[in-house]
Amino acid sequence: MAVTVGCVLTPAMAGPLAGAASIRDLAQAAEDLNFDSVWVADHIVIPHRVTSSYPYDAGGDSPFDPGQPFYEPLSVLNFLAGCTERIRIGTHVLIIPYRNPLFTAKILATIDVLSGGRLTLGAGVGWMEEEFHALGLDSYHERGAITDEYLRLFKELWVAEQPEFQGKYFQVSAVGFAPKPVQRPHPPIWTGGHSDRALKRAAVLADGWMPIGLRPPTLLQPKEFGEKLARLRTLIHQAGRSQADVTVSFTAPISFTRAPAESRRLLTGDPEQIADDMRQYRSLGVENFNLNLPGNSIREQQASMERFASDVMPLISTA
Repeated sequence: MAVTVGCVLTPAMAGPLAGAASIRDLAQAAEDLNFDSVWVADHIVIPHRVTSSYPYDAGGDSPFDPGQPFYEPLSVLNFLAGCTERIRIGTHVLIIPYRNPLFTAKILATIDVLSGGRLTLGAGVGWMEEEFHALGLDSYHERGAITDEYLRLFKELWVAEQPEFQGKYFQVSAVGFAPKPVQRPHPPIWTGGHSDRALKRAAVLADGWMPIGLRPPTLLQPKEFGEKLARLRTLIHQAGRSQADVTVSFTAPISFTRAPAESRRLLTGDPEQIADDMRQYRSLGVENFNLNLPGNSIREQQASMERFASDVMPLISTA
């Protein structure tokens, strides 16, 4: 089974390293090194007081500093469309309830056209209730249902020549919607999360499942990941779809270390150890890895990309 590898560009678009040069340099380095994709995250504002529990920190603490920049992801994707040529570009993940869905669908279609059909929409429901409130939204507790409806609306707008949609949260009729995306029938939609509701969303509505793992308390180590994947496959069958309809992805941090074997965490160690861990996930059905690469500067991030490309990619690309 072929496997693809992408890079998460969060350090280049959020925090003290963020900026146009950082985004461009990391994306172009990833393209030159034959990574398959680059991914950008989504926040619009960071409230100064956040009590919502961040799902990828053992203590639930938000890692985002309201005093640091966080670039808007759809704007970043348009920038990436212009400064790259081949690499796929995507959101990991776009918080679907934050934005007017008609406007969002148009922006995404435009990005797909301008990039020559390289967009993947990673979609999520959001976790920070305070950000919903800051955006003037009272929809936090309905965010799952809203996300499901908006994804259906996106498909209608992207595919139908005369879109018609009568939902609970949004209605569309008697409008033209062009240009359509380059990709047919539409850009791939990959959804995040690993709750049963998130798995059902992936099984029914998505073209891919892209959970984040190995970040306490969300570990998704091979045994747990395999159990979640088995559940996903059951839900895909119940939805009348084929397993081949849903790409399985896995996002996690990696680190090149020399830790003793008995204390080593997954996806850390030397290149052979990291590749062996990735092969475990590949054997379960993972077709795409999206990696958070280590580095305290953009140059260190690039060095991590280079080392991964030269020392790990050949080990996981072999049959």
